[in-house]
Amino acid sequence: MDASQWQVSGTSPVPIYRQITEQVRRFVAAGQLQVGEQLPSVRAMAARFGINPMTVSRAYAALCEEGVLLRRRGAGMVVAPRTGKAGLTAEARLRLLEAKLQEVICEANDLGLAAGPVCERLHALFLSPASPTVAASRRRRRVAPTQG
Repeated sequence: MDASQWQVSGTSPVPIYRQITEQVRRFVAAGQLQVGEQLPSVRAMAARFGINPMTVSRAYAALCEEGVLLRRRGAGMVVAPRTGKAGLTAEARLRLLEAKLQEVICEANDLGLAAGPVCERLHALFLSPASPTVAASRRRRRVAPTQG
């Protein structure tokens, strides 16, 4: 997977190293990054997003400590073998969404919106084939199909 498939925003309230770690976890959980697959180098990621290489290095190091990535001499960072048969459970994958869902809840509260209409809109967007976000997600999955 090359650096062009990643999204990093300097304007996000989420620190950049966390944006990187969360994306790697999601890509691995969804099967978009396979066991043994090489990640973009620290330099490539830093150059692509105009960020400090130490930020990328920090994210990769945290993922190594978690056992998500392995540092391979001569190959850089690769996805670590999963522990267990099926990788992450559905519950574990849902937990990966919690921070973003909490952001949506805070934003909805700030806008004075009730949970019902927000959930209905989320459901409609989730099912909509015309949604650019959903379409992009489905295209990425076609490139690297999920295992499960």
